[in-house]
Amino acid sequence: MPQPIKIDVWSDIACPWCYIGKRRLEAGIAAYAQESGALPVEVEYHSFQLAPDTPVDFDGSVADFLVRQKAVPEAHVRSLLDRVTQIAAGEGLRYDFGAVRHTNTGKAHQLLHYAKARGLQLEAKERLMRAYFVEGRHIGRAEDLAALASDIGLDAGDVLRSLGEDEYLAAVRADAQTAREYGIRGVPFFVIDGRYGMSGAQQAEAFAEALIEAAADREPVTS
Repeated sequence: MPQPIKIDVWSDIACPWCYIGKRRLEAGIAAYAQESGALPVEVEYHSFQLAPDTPVDFDGSVADFLVRQKAVPEAHVRSLLDRVTQIAAGEGLRYDFGAVRHTNTGKAHQLLHYAKARGLQLEAKERLMRAYFVEGRHIGRAEDLAALASDIGLDAGDVLRSLGEDEYLAAVRADAQTAREYGIRGVPFFVIDGRYGMSGAQQAEAFAEALIEAAADREPVTS
């Protein structure tokens, strides 16, 4: 089997553009797979917290957080949330910001590393983002995260142990350090084959084109 094209993604579970970017990346990978001689593609998610100082039990909505903590005018916040909700709907995602329970995502990122160690990171990423943006579930507390983990076949009891011990806290911090070294200031951010950086929730076509280019760069030059 040829070596897969690796896509490293820095994102936060509570980032609305990251979920949109995830869907567009998946569509781009699917489009690239239709190319003749397409290489396999491997995706790995890395931790990035947009608001690491957020309390686990934040008293208020996402809008409240942006208005109170980020000093964004309320009218602008409402417009922004309406716009991103419409864009998400175009990707098949039904955001419900009225139900979202804003929280600290540190433990959720630890769960992603726990799931990665067991071959279920992609499933965990999808489950957490859907829980947060669509279902209004709490993703900041260990007990809630364990319940969500069990939905994808992980052992809830062992998840509680791992989160209680901060087993993957060092891995979360290492991802954040790598992001700083790369100069990543916002997410989603994609690194394709260790060489190409793409910032933001690009359209699916852009991801497909980047994969085609990455594959072409691997081809040996013949004289």
